[in-house]
Amino acid sequence: MILKFYEINKIDIISQNLILFYGNNEGLKKEEIIKIYSKTDKKVYKYEEKQILENSQNFFDNLYSGSLFENEKFIIIDRVTDKILKIIDEILEKKIKDTTILLNSGILEKKSKLRSKFEKDKNLVCVAFYPDNNETLSKLVNNFIKEKNISLSQMNVNFITNKCNGNREFLTNELEKIYHFSKNKKNIEHDDLVKLINLNEDFSVAELIDNCLAKNQKKTFNIINENNFNNDDCIIITRTFINKLKRNLYLAKQYQLNKNIEKTINDAKPPIFWKDKEIVKNQIKNWTTKGIEDLIIQINDIELKIKKNSNNALQMILDFIIQSCTKTSN
Repeated sequence: MILKFYEINKIDIISQNLILFYGNNEGLKKEEIIKIYSKTDKKVYKYEEKQILENSQNFFDNLYSGSLFENEKFIIIDRVTDKILKIIDEILEKKIKDTTILLNSGILEKKSKLRSKFEKDKNLVCVAFYPDNNETLSKLVNNFIKEKNISLSQMNVNFITNKCNGNREFLTNELEKIYHFSKNKKNIEHDDLVKLINLNEDFSVAELIDNCLAKNQKKTFNIINENNFNNDDCIIITRTFINKLKRNLYLAKQYQLNKNIEKTINDAKPPIFWKDKEIVKNQIKNWTTKGIEDLIIQINDIELKIKKNSNNALQMILDFIIQSCTKTSN
């Protein structure tokens, strides 16, 4: 049985025996799982799929054992794939009562046997959690500030939404910080937000490097001109550069093997955020493995020089970025 995430409240979700949550919107999945927690007195237990596959007998012993589980139970199995299908079939055969089992998965393609089983069986619940966009995240922010009676301009709502780069979980954490700050200051200004928001990654830096590696010259130059990068940013830039290059080196090697760029991007671990897939495709097509290896050597060398003497750090970095972006061969 297929449900939209906003339809979950229309059924008694905790009375269901088997539920599949899948998709890469981890923040929204987490919100819904917490809501289920709050609605039940069932004792909660967590597993990873790997634990169960490595010792399925132990899992079933625990599942049927009254000494371990007290009356009703709510079991969450994380990181599930099609590999768990045989376990699910056995659970269905046993017709377990008073137990809710929630399978939490990442992306499951249409050809997934697990997804197909849950979609077609009316006694099973299947819910997809697709990525947020700026519209849904902006709505989340507006609902939050209205509920908490926080004064925030639409410009600042957009600022928060854009800075979170589609990450709902990160946005939720930042909103909680804003809420606590608002207890002493209801009317929050832009400067307050800049100080409050703790970005996991400087997205202007990430955008700069992504466009450089994709050889989007105009966009790269615009980002350089629009941002006041300074020497303090240089280590962040080099670290971000190295991380992206290492990822791309792995992807380029996979692409050499399978000759299928779509498969290479979709099979990437950790998954590539949906908004980034197109630009990463361009990066892989623009650079050979040898070209990427050369860039890693160069950026490591620059980082060492910066650590020894940071006086000319920014110029070295910008020269490297411009040279890489405009390079005609790799």
